[in-house]
Amino acid sequence: MAIFLAPLWSVLRQSLFDPNFTLNGYSEIIESHLFIKILYNTLQISLTAAFVTLIVGYPIAYHLSRQSPRRRALLLILVMLPFWTSILVKSYAFMVILGQDGIINTVLYSVGLPKIQLLYNRTGVIIGTVHFLVPFVLFPIMTSLLGQNPDLARAAQIMGASRLRIFLRITLPLSLPGVAAGGLLALVQTFGFFITTALLGGRGDLMMANLIDLYTREILNWNLASAVAVTLLALSGGIIFALGRVRGGMSAFGQAA
Repeated sequence: MAIFLAPLWSVLRQSLFDPNFTLNGYSEIIESHLFIKILYNTLQISLTAAFVTLIVGYPIAYHLSRQSPRRRALLLILVMLPFWTSILVKSYAFMVILGQDGIINTVLYSVGLPKIQLLYNRTGVIIGTVHFLVPFVLFPIMTSLLGQNPDLARAAQIMGASRLRIFLRITLPLSLPGVAAGGLLALVQTFGFFITTALLGGRGDLMMANLIDLYTREILNWNLASAVAVTLLALSGGIIFALGRVRGGMSAFGQAA
């Protein structure tokens, strides 16, 4: 436990002492237009990425849950292979794929369509982030789907319910706890993203981790950087607590369904 608490205490202490006790770091970031803008960017990118990741990850999890154990294990290995690659390497790979002369724009140009800007903007950040986050939502959702009683869907089918109605009335509600858990993991993970936004995003797509890097590496203001880090940690903790309560409500809803 001390291994985890010691760094947290060090950051908290640096945010409160410079070298004497002070709250100037917190007052400065609250009054800073740059901090407010980057906080807004962080929330917007994180929420968008988490939502898109759920949209992408749910069909994959649903498909995997319908496979035999052996085939599911093989497909999971294929899904996890990119996850085992360094995020730095993957970000550079996306720079090649999404660039003006990258694979996507080359294909578009070859069929007579205009090239589109996919790099150094919000689109590039979302694509790179979603690609990294898919495994984090995949497993909670798949676990919820595998834990469902198949007799419920079978009984609904016998009663004449269509596949779509079975999914909307049984499968989806019962999987909501997994959706909430996966969304929470994706959201909190995105808060700390640094390399993806630095390499794939533009100047207007900086996030909190980039701001901390700015204060520590260029401005050399550790008090201010620590205050930003503590604020980000408190924000993450608050969202985890709030979504944990929402997840509890979803679990009750799923059981009732």
